[in-house]
Amino acid sequence: MLTEALVAVRHGGQTPVATPTCTPCPSSSSSQPSSGTLLAQSVSTQETPGSGLHACAKPCETERSATPTVTERVSRSRYLSERGNSIRQQRGILQEGFLLYSQDKYHETDRPDGIINLGTSENKLCYDLLHDRLTRPDMLQLDPPLLQYSDWRGHQFLREEVAKFLTDYCCSPKPLKAENVVVMNGCASLFSCIAAVVCDPKDAMLVATPFYGAITEHLGLYTDVKLYHVHLDSEASSEDGRLFHLTVDKLEEGLRRARHEGFTVRGLVLMNPHNPLADIYTPKEMVGFLEFAKRNELHAIVDEVYMLSVFDDSVTFSSVLSLESVPDPQRTHVMWGLGKDFAMAGIRVGTLYTENRDLVEAAAKLGAFHGLPGTTQKQVAQLLQDRDWIDKQYLPGNRSRLKAAHRYLTGELQGLDIPYVDSPAAMFVWADLRKYLAEPTFEDELCLWRHFLKHKVVLSCGQAFSCSTPGWFRIVFSDQDHRLRLGMKRIKAALEEYKDPITITDCLSIRDGGHKVRTSGRDPDSAAIVRPSSPQGRSSDLPEEKDNTVHAGLDADELVVDCQTSKPAEGLDSLIGTLRHQIRSSSWLEKNTPELSAGEDPEILDVFKALLERARK
Repeated sequence: MLTEALVAVRHGGQTPVATPTCTPCPSSSSSQPSSGTLLAQSVSTQETPGSGLHACAKPCETERSATPTVTERVSRSRYLSERGNSIRQQRGILQEGFLLYSQDKYHETDRPDGIINLGTSENKLCYDLLHDRLTRPDMLQLDPPLLQYSDWRGHQFLREEVAKFLTDYCCSPKPLKAENVVVMNGCASLFSCIAAVVCDPKDAMLVATPFYGAITEHLGLYTDVKLYHVHLDSEASSEDGRLFHLTVDKLEEGLRRARHEGFTVRGLVLMNPHNPLADIYTPKEMVGFLEFAKRNELHAIVDEVYMLSVFDDSVTFSSVLSLESVPDPQRTHVMWGLGKDFAMAGIRVGTLYTENRDLVEAAAKLGAFHGLPGTTQKQVAQLLQDRDWIDKQYLPGNRSRLKAAHRYLTGELQGLDIPYVDSPAAMFVWADLRKYLAEPTFEDELCLWRHFLKHKVVLSCGQAFSCSTPGWFRIVFSDQDHRLRLGMKRIKAALEEYKDPITITDCLSIRDGGHKVRTSGRDPDSAAIVRPSSPQGRSSDLPEEKDNTVHAGLDADELVVDCQTSKPAEGLDSLIGTLRHQIRSSSWLEKNTPELSAGEDPEILDVFKALLERARK
């Protein structure tokens, strides 16, 4: 494309981009970030206007964002504050992929060439079951109190039903209390409110990577609370063969590093079952994590939103609420919601259970911003108390469908000799696509992510989860069979094309005065399946790793893969100088005749030729 060629030359012959790239940190394409590094949440007030990027406060103090910010040319609004501009410019890979999907959704008849979304964790398997239940007469009740203001923690009748439900399905040894329940419009709101009342701005919470990247925004957009990364090893532990194995020793080391760097750490974020690993921690492991939090006076936020999405009868999930004794009940806060386990992400219902009444009272003050409609609260209460439907129809049906979809996807991955983390929980598989990368870098991972988009399928790449090793992807399987199969067909086609030793034009990178030609990646692991053994024991601490930072904003036609200093737009003289330098050091322009794409302005060609002629002089 002519426009891409012009932009590539402008940026010193690097990969074609349409915008400035991110602020510099050493080893930007290394696959080994440091074992504990802080995630920057906000856009620096001293960055280039409109870059949409945040800057490192000092070299490598900040980590590659779990949801890297977009590098679109969004001008700073004079109507917004610095914080408002920062929020407006924030968008990461997960959000970017969903945005592209929402603009071009696949439909069997209306848009058969639209995008299949296997990147967003939504359960689309149970609409028939839900439609039957949610259209029954008891769901249509409308009482006057439902149209009036309620307790901002949620209506009393709903909190009572949530307490009973969690008592039964979390196997609590004693009845849970309604006064310890807070209900809000989704777990994202709960994350934000908990951070607001237990942390001050710039405080940090520990989180092991990879992790669900949107938590970055949940904690940071309103409250400016940071996430300090504890990176887990993608290679199997020598002790038990588990990948990305979290241990108390690794948490201790991460906390030590964070405090040494001057950060005030207030809490620990835990996910069980895990996202994106789908791993299930044992009660022994969870108690160890909670005892670590107690020793260090850290709040433990435990996300259990997939607790009922375990689809293998031989595997048992144990909630923190099932423990006979929680090490520090005043600092332990358990979240659950209907979005995942009940396949109703659009309903936006999240629940919090905590014995800390001060936290409940403080969170209630924020409930006015995050409350649920009274009618929705009534419907949710009716649903949760219908144990006959839940136990005999919904849960068995949902689990059998998840199991079948998981079996299909993993069978396809085995056929492609693609390793993956095997766990019978949640709605996704964590797959190892490293063998398809020409080089083990995050920029190559982004190339592959974009290549899937070209084939009209969205996946979620590892850097969206702050994975420390490039090449891992989360593939969601909880979709209707025909869409899942079509999505897999497109994945196969994309991989088949991508592995060929030819230049991939949509991931063009100019290096050493020539094309970046794809070469075969390294061999995959000998086994087609990565199967974590029973989650017992601990692996040794990870060695200190290099820091690396990659920020990216992508759409179907743009890819940012180089980490450079954000700077003002160059003038014409600077551009001509860059062109002249590139032509003298490379024959790329001579070998690649620019061509106009459909819809491009013909004047671009004239400008390009004029600049090229001046550069030759």
